[in-house]
Amino acid sequence: MTARIIDGKGIAQQIVDEVRLGVEELKATRGVQPGLVAILVGDNPASQVYVRMKTRACQEAGIRSSTILIDKDSTTEEVLRQIEQYNRDDQTDGILIQLPLPPYINEGRLLQAVDPQKDVDGFHPVNLGNLLAGRECFVPCTPAGIMEILKREGVPLKGKRAVVLGRSNIVGKPIAILLMHHHATVTICHSRTENLPRVASEGDILVVAVGRPAMVTEEFVKQGAVVIDVGMNRLNDLEEIKKVFGDDPIRLAEYQKKGYTLVGDVHQARVRKVASALTPVPGGVGPMTTAMLLKNTLIAARRRREDD
Repeated sequence: MTARIIDGKGIAQQIVDEVRLGVEELKATRGVQPGLVAILVGDNPASQVYVRMKTRACQEAGIRSSTILIDKDSTTEEVLRQIEQYNRDDQTDGILIQLPLPPYINEGRLLQAVDPQKDVDGFHPVNLGNLLAGRECFVPCTPAGIMEILKREGVPLKGKRAVVLGRSNIVGKPIAILLMHHHATVTICHSRTENLPRVASEGDILVVAVGRPAMVTEEFVKQGAVVIDVGMNRLNDLEEIKKVFGDDPIRLAEYQKKGYTLVGDVHQARVRKVASALTPVPGGVGPMTTAMLLKNTLIAARRRREDD
């Protein structure tokens, strides 16, 4: 068996196109253009890249976007004042706090300060609580994107065994809840799980979000399972790259050009031999996360004007 590679980038483009049509309809019927504000604290290069990608995606979908750059020496209180300003701004439908934050900034206070109606990342305790209870809420973008992949790929969930590797508040816990809402039987694994490969290999669906390059190999995967690789890791050591990719000319050329190549948490070449379907890195879950951010922003704009 050789796993089919799921085209996350293509599915994400479908969603962006759907959002663009929704934005056009909202502008035509209500005179409203959804607006998203990204708050970026400090000068983390990766965060700057992610915000630029999200800005370009907003432009493609017709969403008005702006990035608020906050000096790395700012305090938590100063960032909170910025958040409150956009909570009150009627032209802002979504507020994104770009993570990770500098260590001296209180992440929890910032995430809780965002108006839950504008929390398009789905990290506010109100939205997480509603997610747990199965009520209407904003769902964190990466888990929402995973569910869209499974839905649009026609992967059955009802009665199936799903295993989630990773228990973060951003991915692991929310995706486990979503899978349970769709009647899957879910096991959450983590670094202290005994016999991890054996437990993981019980899953008809395996979601991997552990942040360890190419950790998951064929022994973790049930024959015919659908594997969702959430990881996004940089490999900048040539010997490590060769261990994962061999003499793949594309990866070696990328290393020569950039000094690194990207790899997920799944060893793609080894897992392809046993899985039925597999998301690639890059081009799998990553584009879906951005697409779901746009979808959440459109939903926020609609909900905020339902009573107008």
